[in-house]
Amino acid sequence: MKYYIKTFGCQMNEHDSQILAGILDNYTDASGAPSSEKNEMTTDIKQADIIVVNTCCIRESAETKILGYLGSLKKYKTANPHVILVVCGCMAQESGAKERIKKRAPHIDIIFGTFNLPKLQDYIRTFRQNQQFIYDIEETPGLEHAVLPVHQDIQSFKGKVNIIYGCNNFCAYCIVPYVRGRERSRSMQHILNEVRAIAAAGGKEVMLLGQNVNSYGKDFPDGGSHHFATLLEEVSKVEGIERIRYMSAHPKDFHVELIDTIAALPKVCKHFHLPLQSGCNQTLKDMNRGYTTEQFWHILEAIRKKIPECAITTDMIVGFPSELERDFQETLEFVDKCAFDDAYTFLYSPRTGTVAAKREHQIPDEVKNQRLQQLLAIQNKHSLANNQKLIGSVQMVLVEGRSKTEASVWTGRTDTNKIVNVPAIEGDRDYTGLFVPTKIVGAKTWYLKGEFIR
Repeated sequence: MKYYIKTFGCQMNEHDSQILAGILDNYTDASGAPSSEKNEMTTDIKQADIIVVNTCCIRESAETKILGYLGSLKKYKTANPHVILVVCGCMAQESGAKERIKKRAPHIDIIFGTFNLPKLQDYIRTFRQNQQFIYDIEETPGLEHAVLPVHQDIQSFKGKVNIIYGCNNFCAYCIVPYVRGRERSRSMQHILNEVRAIAAAGGKEVMLLGQNVNSYGKDFPDGGSHHFATLLEEVSKVEGIERIRYMSAHPKDFHVELIDTIAALPKVCKHFHLPLQSGCNQTLKDMNRGYTTEQFWHILEAIRKKIPECAITTDMIVGFPSELERDFQETLEFVDKCAFDDAYTFLYSPRTGTVAAKREHQIPDEVKNQRLQQLLAIQNKHSLANNQKLIGSVQMVLVEGRSKTEASVWTGRTDTNKIVNVPAIEGDRDYTGLFVPTKIVGAKTWYLKGEFIR
């Protein structure tokens, strides 16, 4: 049988989909023994016998888009009644989601939440037996200890590993703690086993995933703030892995000791993604972020002192409820001072189920859009200036393949996660998955231009 997986949302969701695919690849019978029935992934939804939609609910616009997609699946079910339609992920875990999904897409057969990935095979077997709708969002204890198969990307030189599930921060604008649960760290041994498997399959780069990776280990019996640093040290010992990235780190838990560890580990990429969200202390307090701009600046200074060649990127939210004009001006001044390499900027949109959505003084869209343009003007100036500093330098680039938009160009990333585009030469070898020393010959706001040192 063939299965098709559609993924919405973040890298955590992408990795969850790899786990779902791994579960379907390794199909077993009801006793848990390997089944003679084999499943095969397809990229053509028309060929699929099982369609799995892994959902996101970080913004209401995402949920609206997903509901539209689920509605469109009716034509596949009507034409092929045997097709099993499965909905899972964050949106499925949300309160009231079952009713919204069934109203828009009554043809969905199975809905399960973020805590129940290991049960996918059981759900499919049960549905085949009785053809009755299945709904399950109850937490499965011990998910963080489960050893689950992973269907890695076609780009076998890069892999992802979950190190911690859930989030304890409850930022006022964020739905994640309500749909992903509280923080639950995975066993270091299980993590290392997965990293070793990636290396054995030819992987050269691994991404460690979590809603807040630097909270890793705090829920262990011995507690403490150094477990993520210890994990980085252990992953660095895995032979074959040459680059280690992680996503995402919360500023309130970013300690100087962690900076020292990263500085001392050549394999850990010198790219720091620290979501600032606002450059105004009052707005940060309203967001329940747990730090001030002064504390954030102290972290930036420590990073740049220890690792001058680093790149620092951030996330920003514009138009948070009650954000006054003077608050926004403080943000502009602070972002200008920080001189980030890049910033992922978002217009605040109310998310039902969060504290901020209930607040008065929501900012008009027109004002939010005007503020966003001002913020982008400042950030783009720094992005370009930081990239221009690299002209003439030689960077080691991990080539990801030909550009999706221009087949005559190789594209890859530096240690600091900057995109480098290099013109291909007729007769070139296939550089995909290789580290290639590259001279930087030009800079744009969002990428660098390079020449391979062939």
